[in-house]
Amino acid sequence: MVTAWFYADSPEDPREAHKYEPNQEVTLDHLASLGVLHWTFNPDTELDKVNELAKERKYVSRDEINIAKDTLPNYDEKLKTFFTEHIHDDEEIRYILDGSGFFDIRDKNDRWIRIHTFKGDMIILPAGSYHRFILDNTNYLKAMRLFKEDPKWTPINRDAETETHPRRLEYVRDFLEAKAA
Repeated sequence: MVTAWFYADSPEDPREAHKYEPNQEVTLDHLASLGVLHWTFNPDTELDKVNELAKERKYVSRDEINIAKDTLPNYDEKLKTFFTEHIHDDEEIRYILDGSGFFDIRDKNDRWIRIHTFKGDMIILPAGSYHRFILDNTNYLKAMRLFKEDPKWTPINRDAETETHPRRLEYVRDFLEAKAA
């Protein structure tokens, strides 16, 4: 099951936990207020539940990504790309089949929240949300990626123009401003 906390910025390896001392935990309700959805399904016995959720949410395509030094071409470059802050035009849906890793998402005050995902976790990050991904210190994750259209992963890296991107504006309106009101 996922756990989450506010990310303590430091020069240490981004694959480390980056927790404050004492830890500043973040609840699943807080994540939900940012539009982050989460389920836990056993990959060995509950694929039917993943399929039901995919049908309900209109995910029509999927693929698998195996992130490890010996399985992912251009491993180091890919990790840098994944860890660069970005948004997407669509939700980011990941079902962790094996291994573990961190998804970081910005909160309404632009602070990073670190979400630790493990085998069986399904996480959905809303379109337009600033986020990034990095493996944890196990250096391995196998995930199913689900898509509403053909499989594609197109990051829109954060810059001055990203703030006016239509999906970013929708996200701010629906989750950040709505929760502040």
